[in-house]
Amino acid sequence: MISRRFLLSFPIFLVIYLLQEGFVTQMRLPAGGLSIMLVFTLAWASMSTPEIGALTGFGAGLLMDLSPTTPGPLGQWTLIMILVSFVLSFLSYGDDHVRANPLNIVFLVIGGVIGAQLSFALLGFLLGQELGSFTQVLLVCAGSAFWGGVVTPIFLPIISRLHAMVFGTVSRI
Repeated sequence: MISRRFLLSFPIFLVIYLLQEGFVTQMRLPAGGLSIMLVFTLAWASMSTPEIGALTGFGAGLLMDLSPTTPGPLGQWTLIMILVSFVLSFLSYGDDHVRANPLNIVFLVIGGVIGAQLSFALLGFLLGQELGSFTQVLLVCAGSAFWGGVVTPIFLPIISRLHAMVFGTVSRI
């Protein structure tokens, strides 16, 4: 049952990936830009159980690794997305006060974006990638958090309805 629902969500994530690669990467946003794939995945995971969150992180991370604009080895984003998606879904699972308030989900997603970007930088440093200066890494993290905070409240009702459609839950934002 879970695998069927997980497979139903794959076309949604594929459309988000194609929007990210075809449209969002072409925009020149200041301070690091925006990853709607990252924001969408973390918002989706925050509305899911920890198991679904980890599976969602795996699928989205694999798609992010397949992106031609992603620096680093294959599997780096997959590992980070599994961990961050699991942590976000674990923090919001079982607490209806977190899921009932959209502002809590927005803050969880912003924290997840910062955590994912910092984890990517730390893992990239350990793997010997060129990252730039420490202030550049912090600027990218702050910019990603800013753009994630701008976009998340706009997309959250859509993500909530899609999540409810796939998983049949009645808690909508």
